Amino acid sequence: MSTKPIKRALLSVTDKTGVVGFAARLDALGVELVSTGGTAKTLREAGLAVRDISDLTGFPEMLDGRVKTLHPKVHGGILHIRENAEHVAAVDAHGIEPIDMVVVNLYAFEKTASIPGVRLAEIIENIDIGGPSMVRSAAKNFVDVAIVTQAADYEGIAAEMESNVGLLSLATRWGLAQKAFATTAAYDTAIANALETLSPPTGDDAQAIPVAHPAMPAALRLNLPLKQTLRYGENPHQTAALYTDGSGLGIANAHQLQGKELSFNNLVDLDACWQIASEFDETAVVIVKHTNPCGAATGATVLEAYNRALAADPLSAFGGVIGINRSVDAAAAEEIAKLFVEAIVAPGFTSEAVERFAAKKNLRLLELKPATPARMLKQVSGGMLVQDADTGTSAESSWTVLTDRKPSEAEMRALRFAWTVCKHVKSNAIVYARTSDGHGQTVGIGAGQMSRVDAARFGAMKAVLPMAGTVAASDAFFPFADGLEVVAQAGATAVIQPGGSVRDPEVIAAADRLGVAMLFTGMRHFRHG
Repeated sequence: MSTKPIKRALLSVTDKTGVVGFAARLDALGVELVSTGGTAKTLREAGLAVRDISDLTGFPEMLDGRVKTLHPKVHGGILHIRENAEHVAAVDAHGIEPIDMVVVNLYAFEKTASIPGVRLAEIIENIDIGGPSMVRSAAKNFVDVAIVTQAADYEGIAAEMESNVGLLSLATRWGLAQKAFATTAAYDTAIANALETLSPPTGDDAQAIPVAHPAMPAALRLNLPLKQTLRYGENPHQTAALYTDGSGLGIANAHQLQGKELSFNNLVDLDACWQIASEFDETAVVIVKHTNPCGAATGATVLEAYNRALAADPLSAFGGVIGINRSVDAAAAEEIAKLFVEAIVAPGFTSEAVERFAAKKNLRLLELKPATPARMLKQVSGGMLVQDADTGTSAESSWTVLTDRKPSEAEMRALRFAWTVCKHVKSNAIVYARTSDGHGQTVGIGAGQMSRVDAARFGAMKAVLPMAGTVAASDAFFPFADGLEVVAQAGATAVIQPGGSVRDPEVIAAADRLGVAMLFTGMRHFRHG
């Protein structure tokens, strides 16, 4: 194990945040600074003495910077074991100078690859080769070499060296090595994932064109940094944590303005209510309990939408979470604050709204930037299920009416609303809804039942608002006419469903007998969990 102070550091960073200050502290400790290209220029402009990498290797940087650190005098200087006599003799014989610290962060591949219309050649040039090689070499030889890949570590490393005559403890170097290998793993994962989505190039200067019909990846490569540990999982005896995809979007990356620490169940419910609310172009409020909506409504204002959502099932709303697709104002906050809820998520809150909620210190307020997941993952024993997110919609022009009676315009508005909500309710699902002044409101929701007829009964049983004149949405076809009969008996006058049952003719005949208008969408929206 190295017990010598760090005497030579190699710095080569794409993100130069904080590097000048860090290098100055190394310089003050007597560390020789060796650097490359733009990093060397930045350090010199700050007045620091810097040795060029070409002076160390005796070989110029070449091939537009593709080759500058890929040299035995770099990797030999990093990789030789200081307590191995043969290693020391070998590097001495070849004039290889020890490198005790490597400070590297990598080309901004993901940022470049995400630019609309980017050329494939530009993406390829942003695949770092020398950087990951140095990172891995230094991390492998962590006993003798410190590898620094994150600007956030500069302060702690400099402070430790300043208080310890230029030394870093083995524990520190081990922790830095762990971060380093995680960095290169994430980098390679990002490259593989990005390139797998692109069509073959059509020329030397071709754009990076996404494949027309992306298949599932050949391997599921995940790199999700830990954001926070949670108090517990679904139950107190289960440990849990939140990891993020690094996008800065969605529930996992929401900014918490106030309230207690978020729980596992809070996050699951918040994501569920936000996904429903964000489906609507007009102002919408959704109240969720145990991932299912107990009330959802649209309105001219957030306050109006909230009052209508709450009225659908005020008993179940107690202790729920609320998703709102508009910034929350003072009027809405004043009313929402009267109800005990666990958390609220919205794109924003006015300062007046935040003041209204401040008295409820445990209430969690979350601001987020919207995001729609591309794929959904679910773990099963021994593996992982992956599917495209259910973002599919069937055009209304393809919807068909096979009953004698067609829905009225008012019924159509209610059917569109019910169909949107039903997509997010656990199957089997039946959603009763209505409209008033053109705005939608749930009336009764039958969620997660083992039979569709029971879902129809349960949704009607949950209703506290009048059922007469409502409409109903079914997430899948009616296998028998009995479910439709329950819907009609409950007071619904129009139904929307995918169709596709071998007994569709029987269900259509029952609708005609009952005077119910029925729409077939041709698209099922099961949500199993």
